[in-house]
Amino acid sequence: MVRLGLALGLLLLLAGSCQKKPPVAPIPSLTLSEAQASSLLRLSMDCVDKPWPNKPGHILDGDETLKPPSVLTPAFYGCFDWHSAVHGHWAMVRVLALFPSLPESSELRVKLSAHLQPDRIAQEVAFFSASRNRTFERPYGIGWLLRLSAELHSLAQRDEDAKRWLLALRPLTELLAQRLSEYLSRLTVPVRSGTHDNTAYAMIHALDYAQATQNEAFARLLMERALTFYQADRRCPVAYEPSGEDFISPCLVEADLMRRVMTQSDFARWLQDFLPAVDSPAFDRLRAPVEVRDLRDPRIGHLIGLSFQRAAALRGLAKALSAQPDTAQKLSQIADKHTQTALAQIKESGYGGTHWLASFALYLLTNVGL
Repeated sequence: MVRLGLALGLLLLLAGSCQKKPPVAPIPSLTLSEAQASSLLRLSMDCVDKPWPNKPGHILDGDETLKPPSVLTPAFYGCFDWHSAVHGHWAMVRVLALFPSLPESSELRVKLSAHLQPDRIAQEVAFFSASRNRTFERPYGIGWLLRLSAELHSLAQRDEDAKRWLLALRPLTELLAQRLSEYLSRLTVPVRSGTHDNTAYAMIHALDYAQATQNEAFARLLMERALTFYQADRRCPVAYEPSGEDFISPCLVEADLMRRVMTQSDFARWLQDFLPAVDSPAFDRLRAPVEVRDLRDPRIGHLIGLSFQRAAALRGLAKALSAQPDTAQKLSQIADKHTQTALAQIKESGYGGTHWLASFALYLLTNVGL
């Protein structure tokens, strides 16, 4: 039944694109100035070569595995942990694609060329190929690696350096895309946490990668898994959000994924049963940014990222509901409130925040996924 539903959904998506649609209110794009892009970019550039402090996160099964991250994973070792190094590289590529004439562009290309070269990526592949690292960075870091590859794929259409970087990264991309495919195929139920283990968040990155690279088999798998995991969900418990160290909204991220795999009309009906009405008191838990009482605590400070992630998801929902302009406008206004709050908090977050928050800010401010 799931496969049948998926096939029908794909047909409806294709058919819907050929039908005349009523005029809808556009969702305004956020504007990112070159100065703001440069400021956020610097946070990533300053940490991708910074080996310490570092939180490795992998399994040690002998003295020979106790080596510096710069040796074990020489492409992605800075920015405190592997996944932050990966999305720090994504942030650099994203800004380079949008602002190729920034003063930092030459330095940026040097850093990317140093990290994204075949010998370093070969060492990354060897690290991930070890049986002890089978679950390393699954699924969060893998999702961001696929996001990086998708960004390089887009930039490579017009940039020779990006072509080289994309080719160098390909062996690791293919390995981790296959690993994520196998994992999702074996997973009985999704992980609905508000941190790195969240299934829907990684699937969003993976699906955007599959579509950007025209990997139809991977896209079909992701769509089938999304429908299997989430299509029957009703009444998401928004009253329980957030947990104290969340940087992902379990309810909003699920909705953000489902808007990508359902027709606009089917999604609107599904969302009506999944989330409370935007004007209702029940939506208040998602409406206001969460108070962050210690911006420099690297775990409590996750809540800064939560505001960025909520804002991005809310803007995605506003786009999906653009045929309902009043609701779309309200969602966009709530997203703006989260955005302004989080932007004001980054500079006070210390290295525990700056090593990763720039990526979340740029994801939102450059309208990824819209």
